[in-house]
Amino acid sequence: MKHIIFGGNGFVGHHLASELSAQGEEVLVADIEHTDYPHYCNVGFMKVDVTDATQVAGVPIGADDAVYNMAAKMLAPLQVRAKRHDFFWPVNYHGAGNIMTAMDKAGASRLVQFTTDMIYGHTVVSPQTEDHPQAPLGEYGKSKLATEKLCEEWRTRGMNISIFRPRLIIGPGRLGILEKLFKLVDLNLPVPMIGSGKAPYQFISVYDCAEAARLAWVKDFPNSEYNLGSNSPPSVRELLGSLIRHAGSKSILIPTPGFAVKKTLAFLDLINKPLMDPEQYLIADEMCVRETGRAFDELGFKPQYNDIDMLMAAYDEYRAKKADPGKSAATVAVPAE
Repeated sequence: MKHIIFGGNGFVGHHLASELSAQGEEVLVADIEHTDYPHYCNVGFMKVDVTDATQVAGVPIGADDAVYNMAAKMLAPLQVRAKRHDFFWPVNYHGAGNIMTAMDKAGASRLVQFTTDMIYGHTVVSPQTEDHPQAPLGEYGKSKLATEKLCEEWRTRGMNISIFRPRLIIGPGRLGILEKLFKLVDLNLPVPMIGSGKAPYQFISVYDCAEAARLAWVKDFPNSEYNLGSNSPPSVRELLGSLIRHAGSKSILIPTPGFAVKKTLAFLDLINKPLMDPEQYLIADEMCVRETGRAFDELGFKPQYNDIDMLMAAYDEYRAKKADPGKSAATVAVPAE
């Protein structure tokens, strides 16, 4: 058997490819572009656009192969309202459908599908288990929830599909919205918080995500959904305060009335000048902690990295890249992402 990773050049995918290859497994990466990761000397590659069903059908999937879908459009780069549906759905939903259709034709039945915790929407109960009500607040979450519904259909036809719902994934090579935060800290500017800052904020390491996907293979792809998040996330105030101290910055934290800030951000979104995606700011001051007990009980998964260490490491990478813009993410020494 071999491991076929769609989106295997992406943030989580290339770490998974490297990990599986290091264990002596045969790996084939199917992605829209090739990169220069060191593990490619031991990993196969095919140029594939998951939105093109013909290209996906051309991937040599065997009946015994393990398939992982890491291909996705994320909340960064930020999109204006009118473009969000056409940005997210072709890859996140239709691309996933093309992969599952190709697997079915090949007789393959084992898939890892990454979606998002954004399918939950507003917090109803906390901590949130995988059975939390699902009411996504934007096109990104909606496209991922539709993908989960598609997975449910294929499960009834005999597929084993393990679904992962990660919190904000952090690690080398991906700063996203954090870059705006780091610039404020570097400039010693005030750092506004949406609300009081008492609510927790939860990350998940890219390495932990790759390990969760590997464990799904080890456990023969359980037909289940799994939250992925750190253990015991700190409050926003504690997290950002630790960053400011780590950076040696003179920035101060500014609590704001959450309702007013959300209204302002919604207005900017309405006039096509978004500063954040609604799926980010609408839950920013809520107790949205994802419970990860099911992943531990069924897969033996335990996150290895804590939120403060992950944020410090991301900041250190940001600083290293500023000092040496030519340095790739793969060469930046980041001890805990």
